[in-house]
Amino acid sequence: MLHTLMKSPFETNVSLFSSMLKKTDDFLALQDGVLIALIDNIFLKNIIFSSANLYAIKEDVYARGIHKNISSDFILISYVHFVTLTLKNKKQMSW
Repeated sequence: MLHTLMKSPFETNVSLFSSMLKKTDDFLALQDGVLIALIDNIFLKNIIFSSANLYAIKEDVYARGIHKNISSDFILISYVHFVTLTLKNKKQMSW
């Protein structure tokens, strides 16, 4: 399953969706959702603990000027790779 986070983690029930993430899931942060990938934020441990594959849209990270503060647990990808993730995951959940 592909989980996408488009809103700031401060506007989302991170506890709920992080408890739903499985090892085989893909998690993608985009738009303001990329804030969840910041090093030392209060939500990061829950996301990493899920062992899901973690991605963030590179263009959104750079647009917010936070590229130097992104956790190494996240893989920065382009919107083209986002399309690949949607094709790979038949089930999707947007947060």
